[in-house]
Amino acid sequence: MNKVYIIAEAGVNHNGSLHNALELVQKAKEVGADCIKFQTFKADQIVTNDSPKAAYQMKVTNKNESQFTMLKKLELQYEDYDQIVELCKKVNIDFLSTPYNLQDVDFLEKFHVEGYKIASGQLTEIPFLEYVASKNKKIILSTGMSTMSDVFNAVTAIRNAGNNNIVVLQCTTNYPSSISDANLLAMISMKNACKVSVGYSDHVINNYACYASVALGAEIIEKHFTLDKNLEGPDHSTSLNPTEFKELIDGIRNIELSLGDGIKIPTKREKENIYGMKRSIVVVKNKKIGDILKIEDIGFKRPASGLDPNMLNMVIGKQLRQNLDKDQVITFASINW
Repeated sequence: MNKVYIIAEAGVNHNGSLHNALELVQKAKEVGADCIKFQTFKADQIVTNDSPKAAYQMKVTNKNESQFTMLKKLELQYEDYDQIVELCKKVNIDFLSTPYNLQDVDFLEKFHVEGYKIASGQLTEIPFLEYVASKNKKIILSTGMSTMSDVFNAVTAIRNAGNNNIVVLQCTTNYPSSISDANLLAMISMKNACKVSVGYSDHVINNYACYASVALGAEIIEKHFTLDKNLEGPDHSTSLNPTEFKELIDGIRNIELSLGDGIKIPTKREKENIYGMKRSIVVVKNKKIGDILKIEDIGFKRPASGLDPNMLNMVIGKQLRQNLDKDQVITFASINW
């Protein structure tokens, strides 16, 4: 199978700091992520001045602060992207970002990005999806807060715009989300209904849902990534730090190894064990030349050095051409055929 593509979702965990953003790139590469993803936005273009925070944001940030004020502090400056993208190229990790409006898409196009990640909140914004699709880049589409109809309509809109390079991610929009809300089988339902590649964007505290999604066939795994879970900001506490993210990656790579290629044959190690583990036809009592073998004379015992037990009916009633001691295997040379 192909390797699962693992995205370290830096998001806004740089806290608006270029220094932090660059360190996130370095750390994501060190732990083995395939890609690091940011969010490209300007607060005044995506929320009103008095827009309330989401419920989960209220729990981990200043309750008296508006969503606009919070997001304003989490913006990257446009000039920061030159260094971020350049570092990604230097250390050989893919750069990805989530645009929130048409201007963001146009800005990211300047960096010749290979694809776009669409946030769950924009799944139902068909005009926006059509514009992103028109760039003919890969689209990774999160599906939190949506129905199958929403997902189908989004995929159809992208395809109608001439773009069929789509990966749909099962996602639950809550931070943290309960593992009982992961609903990973919906990933399979979307794959079958929309005829798309699928993956999983995870907001669960532990990694069990990620591992299960890989076993179910997820091609992409995305999870929030932070330098320090104790930093101030809306997503740090529900993100994985570098040590934890490496554990996630190691787990996924081991699951990939365990899945194999689907061809049911003995492994090299198993072949070495066949002699000692499988059985042969043996005599369970001393027998002499000329004796006729009866069912009560015969048993199946290890090792696999004689006739196969499936040859039992061929052996019964045959005459021995040599003496056999108890537990001695029966071979072709033992019998008058």
